[in-house]
Amino acid sequence: MVNKMKNTIAKKAFIVACVAPASILFLIFMIIPTINVFNMSLYKWGGFSNTKTFVGLQNFKLLMEDDTFFRSFQNTILLITVVTIVTMSLALLFAAILSREKIVGENFFRIIFYIPNILSVVVISAIFGAIYDPNNGLLNSILSIFRGKDQDPVLWMGDQKIVIYSLAIAMIWQAIGYYMVMYMASMASVPESLYESASLEGAGRLRQFFDITLPLIWTNLRTTLTFFVISSINLSFLFVKAMTNGAPDGATEVFLSYMYKQAYTNSVYGYGMAIGVLVFTFSFALSAVINLVTKREPLEF
Repeated sequence: MVNKMKNTIAKKAFIVACVAPASILFLIFMIIPTINVFNMSLYKWGGFSNTKTFVGLQNFKLLMEDDTFFRSFQNTILLITVVTIVTMSLALLFAAILSREKIVGENFFRIIFYIPNILSVVVISAIFGAIYDPNNGLLNSILSIFRGKDQDPVLWMGDQKIVIYSLAIAMIWQAIGYYMVMYMASMASVPESLYESASLEGAGRLRQFFDITLPLIWTNLRTTLTFFVISSINLSFLFVKAMTNGAPDGATEVFLSYMYKQAYTNSVYGYGMAIGVLVFTFSFALSAVINLVTKREPLEF
């Protein structure tokens, strides 16, 4: 009995010793800063002085009257929607083709598609900056073949109507390979016998994809979808900061870039933290909605 109690205590102590470092780090670098963001959103503070004035919900009231904030909110929603739909669709398409079709150099294509994911956002921004260059860029050079060289160049990064889509293309290019590889790993676990049976029943490739592949990788698809949508909020900030810094005239301003400018450039730290609170709440709400909408009974085989 005594030995059993000692073993139980030793086991619990070992578990605590393993969990404690991660828990302490999570508390210090996640929980406490998050609580501090909520706290600072209730103050008027420049960020660099010792003078803090408690204003309650005044910062949030000002946000509701801030047109630039609502524009950044619209841009964030647009990027999340466009980038997520296109990225997930193309990643699934390429994964299905490379997994099911007999293609020479399959591993080569895996590497090629994955390369953008290992590049830094700064490098990707430089690449697309060269592509979008109005005078010597690749896109305008191709368009000049069809439109003629006398036509005015398209300002991919200077036209307020199209600049947000130029950013979206860069984000999509960066993310496709990573999710394609993840979906290929999931598709590899689907038994080939299911496809053979479906073929004998007369089901084509498209029907097999929607009736067999998609349902059996749904758990992975659901997880990656939630992860990607939330990470797009952070990723959009990085691309905006590296490529446009919110230009032209705020047309590419997003949640986090506007928060950063208010907190660290315009020195209205409390106002910036109020934006941070809304971003935090929006992220959790969006995650909950995605999980609720995509919830279904897992299929087994």
